[in-house]
Amino acid sequence: MNSPTPALEITNLTKTYASGTQALSGVSLSVPQGGFFALLGPNGAGKTTLIGITTGLVNKSSGTVSVFGHDIDADPESAKACIGLVGQEINFNPFEKPLDIIVNQAGYYGIPRSIALPRGKQLLTDLGLGEKMYDKAMALSGGMKRRLMIARALIHRPRFLILDEPTAGVDVELRRSMWDYLRTLTQEGLTILLTTHYLEEAEQLASHVAIIHKGRLVANAPMAEVLALHETDGQAENGYRGGKLEEVFIQLTQESK
Repeated sequence: MNSPTPALEITNLTKTYASGTQALSGVSLSVPQGGFFALLGPNGAGKTTLIGITTGLVNKSSGTVSVFGHDIDADPESAKACIGLVGQEINFNPFEKPLDIIVNQAGYYGIPRSIALPRGKQLLTDLGLGEKMYDKAMALSGGMKRRLMIARALIHRPRFLILDEPTAGVDVELRRSMWDYLRTLTQEGLTILLTTHYLEEAEQLASHVAIIHKGRLVANAPMAEVLALHETDGQAENGYRGGKLEEVFIQLTQESK
């Protein structure tokens, strides 16, 4: 029986910038369909470059990338149609209303307004922005702006959602409700690639984890296997995983300095 096509398949990916900086050095990575996949690394490790190449925002130097079997060079339109991206920067017009921002985004994917309008209202409601959809976006709090970006990324019903530091500046309670909502989407088949500096968040959410350091993968395995790299006697009782990923992360990124 054939295994399902990975949501993301990267083979020997390299990126050298014009300055001579090598951001990625032969990275190979396979993100299975469904659930959360955590891509972790210190600042400057290559995470944002990898995401940029996957989404077509950055040109690669060599290697191959495919999204649900669609090669980003041979079939970029099909690859991009599978992806929803929530980047680190807040990048919508602050003078527009949240509902207009989402409906306009749908237009880029050829979704008619008659479909986009009810779908957008539902997404905003699901993400706790139902009462704000007709206000100017500039009036939203930082956490609300993040959730608006998630709603915008989901409007075309992508199969693969990329979240680049989505909870930076979001308070704990809002983070929790956001993750609860996204968990339900993964149960419906969505695949989520997550980068975050909140390692405890990644530890709780992700079934797989890859750790990148200085443009190279230093770990790439199911979460349980990565956590087992730092097992000590008596620490793995009752499946408790609190804080262990942080210890593994520090260990791996220091070892490879």
